[in-house]
Amino acid sequence: MGEILPVGKLDMHLLTRLLQSYTLIDERVAIGPRVGEDAAVLDFGDRYLVAKTNPITFATEEIGWYLVNVCVNNMVVRGVRPRWMLNTILLPEGKTTAEMVEQIFRQIYQACSEVDVLIIGGHTEVTFGLDRPLAVGCLIGEIERQRLIPTGGAQPGDTVLVTKSLAIEGTAILAREKQETLLRKGYDLEFIQRAQGFLYDPGISVYDEALTAAETGVVHAMTDATEGGLATALHELAEAAGVGLRIEAESIPIRAETQKICAEFGIEPMGLIASGMLILTAPQQKADDLRRQLAERGLTCTAIGSITPRENGRLLSVEGELVELPYYASDELTRAL
Repeated sequence: MGEILPVGKLDMHLLTRLLQSYTLIDERVAIGPRVGEDAAVLDFGDRYLVAKTNPITFATEEIGWYLVNVCVNNMVVRGVRPRWMLNTILLPEGKTTAEMVEQIFRQIYQACSEVDVLIIGGHTEVTFGLDRPLAVGCLIGEIERQRLIPTGGAQPGDTVLVTKSLAIEGTAILAREKQETLLRKGYDLEFIQRAQGFLYDPGISVYDEALTAAETGVVHAMTDATEGGLATALHELAEAAGVGLRIEAESIPIRAETQKICAEFGIEPMGLIASGMLILTAPQQKADDLRRQLAERGLTCTAIGSITPRENGRLLSVEGELVELPYYASDELTRAL
């Protein structure tokens, strides 16, 4: 029997080998399965068809809302406005009610309505062996060929920028799942509720900032920081582009609530699930203008480092000392929960 894999994403080296060994593509596949690429791109002549699938596998009362937002994030980082969605909803035997199913459908419908996405099909069933609902979405969009932004477009000399702050999603989940623990440890309810609200304010969607950034025409690459946190997303972006990184730890924006909750549970914010933080690269001479244009829309954006040649490695500067940028195959959330 082989080694048992941990919960979370596959190690990117294992995944790369599997994709290289067991993938078939043709000339219509402009961007196929690669580590770090957020969506598949198919050539339809004057336009690209872009498709992305994502699951929601953790227990949540807002699974439908989560499903749409996570899928939409992976689409808009291509500069693509999502158009159509298919969903597979698997429900636990012995626990599923008609009211539960309607709640999930309502959440999906409302979240799709906010971003003008049409639900065009899918599959729903009660399934043996589950202890919670699972949802898988497939999102489809289209874009003019010249406007597509690949995840692997980063170039040496680019500035690396991020929006919002570090690990807001993980902070919200921890505050929700560990509320009683935090109360027992002396945290006041107002602090906990403020952290819980990070799902909506500043929010885990990157819809506005990604499409605004795409409109500037200066962005070379975009991705969103999800499972494995900012550090893992940076590795995936660099892997997709074949480049190196130098990131300044002190420049990464982080909220006091995140710092305190992560310290309380002994986890690293850089490896904590971080939906809501958009990562962008742009030429150094255009980075300030990009930040200004985002700020005019009320969107915060912070420079945290630069893209370097691949041979320079992926480095993190911590108080002036250069160390290897950590990689989190398992999200730090799994250690806390």
